[in-house]
Amino acid sequence: MSSAKLEVRVRFAPSPTGYLHVGGARTALFNWLFARHFGGKFVLRIEDTDTERSSPEMVDGILEGLKWLGLDWDEGPFFQSQRLDRYRGTAQRLVQAGTAYACFCSLETLNEKKNWKYDGTCRQLSQEEIEAKEAKCVPSVIRFKVPLQGKIRFEDQVLGIIEHDLENLEDFVLLRSDGMPTYHLGVVVDDIDMKISHVIRGADHISNTPKQVLLYQALQQVTPLFAHVPLILGPDKSRLSKRHGATSVTTYRDQGYLPEAFRNFLALLGWSSGQGTEKMSSKEMIERFSLEGINKSNAVFDLDKLGWFNSVYLDQYPAEGLYPLVRTELEKTGLWEEEYETSRRKWFLDLLDLLKSRTRLLPDFVSMGRPFLCDQFETEPEAIKKFLKDESLKILLPELAVVLGTLPEFTLQSTELALRSFADQKQVKAGVLINGSRVLLTGRAASPPIFDVMVMLGQKRTVERLRKNY
Repeated sequence: MSSAKLEVRVRFAPSPTGYLHVGGARTALFNWLFARHFGGKFVLRIEDTDTERSSPEMVDGILEGLKWLGLDWDEGPFFQSQRLDRYRGTAQRLVQAGTAYACFCSLETLNEKKNWKYDGTCRQLSQEEIEAKEAKCVPSVIRFKVPLQGKIRFEDQVLGIIEHDLENLEDFVLLRSDGMPTYHLGVVVDDIDMKISHVIRGADHISNTPKQVLLYQALQQVTPLFAHVPLILGPDKSRLSKRHGATSVTTYRDQGYLPEAFRNFLALLGWSSGQGTEKMSSKEMIERFSLEGINKSNAVFDLDKLGWFNSVYLDQYPAEGLYPLVRTELEKTGLWEEEYETSRRKWFLDLLDLLKSRTRLLPDFVSMGRPFLCDQFETEPEAIKKFLKDESLKILLPELAVVLGTLPEFTLQSTELALRSFADQKQVKAGVLINGSRVLLTGRAASPPIFDVMVMLGQKRTVERLRKNY
């Protein structure tokens, strides 16, 4: 069935037992892109029935992560904990219809049997037997009555036709003895009530789908279209874990990644636009996104590739856009000055333009910008060893400082002409003076072009630093 003929309604339904991690964020992004592509609705639902492990802090963390990524939702957030009566009522309806039944087997009994699936002990209890157990207040759950024979079949929008033998499914629990719904009951009832047209989720949910299809059929409801997206693996092809970077997406924010770069990187974990392009704006991703573009094979999380994306986005970011982001980083380290907001704002924006092509993360603006923002910065020992080993530089660089100090105009052209003329006069290679100057001016072996550095520092600070002993 074509998605274009349906009213597209998708949902992201995280459990607040942890923060928004990479896999969840990718699932949310795919749903968001799909909804935006078809002009549909993106619904946010919080599956918080695990009361022991769920917490408001985790909910806040999930919402914060989605907002940082720019994944705005159209409806919700809805909370399963506020819909318990709906699940309980549905379970009772299934019992009355004969497609579910009360099971009084205790955990101890089930563990003793050690069967690989529930053997249906309570499936054939008579009404009298059930009433007798209820009169004695024997705890019970409600199980779905899986047909004993046949197959369950559905077409996955990514993986194609998937078929399961019903004899391999047990009578699964719908409602626990404490009245809380299981995942299967909650998710199906919610998706029906919220009119979800497509269920786009991780491939680790494939084993859940046959049970949920049976529930849709028992409730006489149209089954949504399922699309199971590939898992995300670490570089070693094992399941993504914290050692690979599977941490909260807000951690990546705090490390200095841009949301646009992270969003672009996530989109390509298991999806291709088919146009051979990697860097895409949100508008381009929305225009090109389709379930047909989702790969069947698992994706690999490459932290270096994420860093590359971030560096590309930083390089193309306008200085005005970088301004508030870098200001936040400088405020953390005490390097921010109010004059960068007022009298030196243009200079500060020029500095951002000078540095951005060499940055990978936002904190790089702090480390690389420090020599321009203050006079207290460390000098790399290796830079001294490599570029200041020539003893003659202890005389030549202060002499160069005198020449630069006499320039009536301190520009890219005048500083370069002065340095190269001085090198010719002293019969030394200009590169020797350039590299030595770079170390004294920035403390680094690598920096932006040296004459840009001089002009950005200004004549006074350039001369002072070149005159210093090292």
